[in-house]
Amino acid sequence: MNNISRRALHGIYLRTRRSPNIRAMQNAAARCDRLSELPNNILLDILERVDTLDALRTCTLSKRLMRLPAMLSRFDIDICSLTQHHDKASHGFNTADVVRYNNTLAGVTEKILAARSPEIHTIHKLRVTCYLRPDECLPITRAFASTMADHKVDKAEFVPILEKPFSECTNGDLLCYAKRFNICLGDCPAAFAGLTCLWLSNLRFADQLDIPNILSTCKRLESLRLSHCDAGIGSVLMVEHDQLVELIVDQGVFAAVHLYGVPKLQHLTFNCWWYQAPLTFGCVPQLSKLSLGKRGRTLTRNLQLSQLLANVPSIRDMHLDFVSEKIWVVPECPKVLTPVLRKLEILNLDNIPEGFDIAWTMFILEAASSLRELCIMVWDHYWCKLVIQQGDPRKQGYPEKANGGKWQTSAGFKHKNLLKLTIYGFQPNENMVQYVRRIREVAVNMREISLHDVKEACERCGDLDPKTKVITRSKVYPNNLIVRRMISLRSS
Repeated sequence: MNNISRRALHGIYLRTRRSPNIRAMQNAAARCDRLSELPNNILLDILERVDTLDALRTCTLSKRLMRLPAMLSRFDIDICSLTQHHDKASHGFNTADVVRYNNTLAGVTEKILAARSPEIHTIHKLRVTCYLRPDECLPITRAFASTMADHKVDKAEFVPILEKPFSECTNGDLLCYAKRFNICLGDCPAAFAGLTCLWLSNLRFADQLDIPNILSTCKRLESLRLSHCDAGIGSVLMVEHDQLVELIVDQGVFAAVHLYGVPKLQHLTFNCWWYQAPLTFGCVPQLSKLSLGKRGRTLTRNLQLSQLLANVPSIRDMHLDFVSEKIWVVPECPKVLTPVLRKLEILNLDNIPEGFDIAWTMFILEAASSLRELCIMVWDHYWCKLVIQQGDPRKQGYPEKANGGKWQTSAGFKHKNLLKLTIYGFQPNENMVQYVRRIREVAVNMREISLHDVKEACERCGDLDPKTKVITRSKVYPNNLIVRRMISLRSS
């Protein structure tokens, strides 16, 4: 029988959420069970939109509902659904708790996946989040492998989490966590071979070849995210994979990322590199979205986009984050830059420090003739964050504020494709008003200019964040006749 028994479901409920009023809840649900009146397809759609453990708890409320877990085609089994009910203030949270919750999750995962109905041939999503501990992870990875052997799984994701956040990890912790992951990988390679998405964090591999080994094992992998992962300071990440579509490298200490052969890669994010040549592009014919972010220090070498992107003329969406520090791109003439930016359509320039002359950004506009949308965010927040965390930023190698490179727009330059300009952190001073006025002159087909000075309090240090999604709280310029006239005024 493929259905999970009522006793098993009730046991799962008891293990995943302790409550003194379970019987009262079930009696109330029996008297007014509106969910059970819905058709199966609607019920399944509802259950598949919530965490799977919450869905299992719901299914204990009626005899009809308890048949549905075997019919689910989307699973999101997250250990946080268990730990959120743990009273850390009263009982603490130690290794024994981690082991207990991991074992509970492993048991639930095995039962729910083993009870799959043979009539459901395709699992659209299978995602498991658990603590990275080999002994308790092995039943989970074996259940993964068995499920993928018996069913077609469209999306399979494994998210291992650690007991400590990165800020509390020592070098020994990072090495230990990486060793744990390698053990999990070796214990059940069949499970990892079927993964399409993998998010690793807080791992320092002892061997620079460990990550290439992970990639060679995860043959179906389409998305890889590495947060605070590396093989030691100054190590190089070497990537070669036939199926990888998205790669995110966030806050490691890699000297560079070498993309040798990634024919399906479309989206690349690389934040916080160490040296002057962060990327080497080999075969990446489909790469269209590039995100780079770095806090520039005094010794940070500037990047020339014409050299960095020489082998990647297909970028359509580019995001550069300066983290309120040094501007680390060099203005270049259109003749050398146009070949690599001719397909660029969307450009986001984030966290340019306040007070900078942003006219230097015009060099990209001149080179990117296909550009349709330009978004600039001006923010001085990170400087105060550094003062709180590290003391005087100058002693940490961060320079005094300095403008980006100078740029003089070519005489007679006109841009025919730019349709939208958005600036967050706008102030009606000479610098920004002149910039907007110049954009209006050169962008002959401009349809929309949105200027926001949104201010949102920062919880950590009381600074102000000029970007927020709550547009109704923002002040949108031109907000009065004087500012409108300033922007509309033509240069003499």
